[in-house]
Amino acid sequence: MRSASVPPEDAGTSGPSGAFAPVRTAGELHALPRRGRRAVVMTMGALHEGHATLVRAARACVGPDGSVVVTVFVNPLQFGAGEDLDRYPRTLEADLATARAAGADAVFAPSVDEVYPGGEPQVRITAGPMGERLEGASRPGHFDGMLTVVAKLLHLTRPDVAFFGQKDAQQLALIRRMVRDLNFPVEIVGVPTVREPDGLALSSRNRYLSTAERRTALALSRALFAASDRLAAQQALCARAASLPGSESRAEALSRLGEARAAADAHAVAQAPDGTGAAAVRAAARSVLDDAAKAEPPLALDYLALIDPADFTEVADDHDGEAILAVAARVGATRLIDNIPLTFGATK
Repeated sequence: MRSASVPPEDAGTSGPSGAFAPVRTAGELHALPRRGRRAVVMTMGALHEGHATLVRAARACVGPDGSVVVTVFVNPLQFGAGEDLDRYPRTLEADLATARAAGADAVFAPSVDEVYPGGEPQVRITAGPMGERLEGASRPGHFDGMLTVVAKLLHLTRPDVAFFGQKDAQQLALIRRMVRDLNFPVEIVGVPTVREPDGLALSSRNRYLSTAERRTALALSRALFAASDRLAAQQALCARAASLPGSESRAEALSRLGEARAAADAHAVAQAPDGTGAAAVRAAARSVLDDAAKAEPPLALDYLALIDPADFTEVADDHDGEAILAVAARVGATRLIDNIPLTFGATK
């Protein structure tokens, strides 16, 4: 996206470093020439590799003839009493460099007065029942504030497609629901969670963790991976049971021959349930989190939930199909969330 008032080679830059000059007002944003498809990536700043991945995905989607706008706005409506609005990192200069390197054409970084002229809006988007569960229960009003600013930014940026991270799974589901229910003319794309080498999901709040707190925080991703491994093992067992209808008699024969280990394995196959139990998956994750609660510093679990992605209600133990295992916890003063998608009944 280039400003019509400056030569193309100088557009969107300031100073010898070539850093982006942020777009500050809706008028400046609307004055940018429109070319091809436009993608938007909405952020609250403090950009990291997870955000950069979203920008790269947006650039790949719209191609060289399209345009990518990154928004940087710390939305006060999303922060409740006692939350970290004042503490939230503001790193605009670094954000501009990260956005440009990842392929953005412009960064829209409006002030609070620009987004909410006249103060907090009296009319807001309401998240409904799904917005009252999990994160909504822990942070009342959070999703109403999030949807309100997303709706405003969609109107201001006027994209054809918008990209959001799957780490904030409930947020993504609510945005998709809002767009569908209110007929927003935009495609919503979810991008898989980006993790650090040790498995911790990338988050702007990770910088708050001390070395000891970070060790404890790794229990979130370890719990999710343990649950995924348990599900994979269950599904493999079910697949073997389905392919070996005579495994019960084989177990009995092996037992008579004294082959205890092989007999136990064959017996496990024979007793494999038709489905793969959600209860066992939850238990695998909770075991890791229970251990972390005894660590120093301890992990304080907010919730562990195995939910239906359609409405974020808990799934039954005999659930078949898609699910999300979501976790939220505090380590020290820092609250972290993570999740992993799972598919039950994959071997059927």
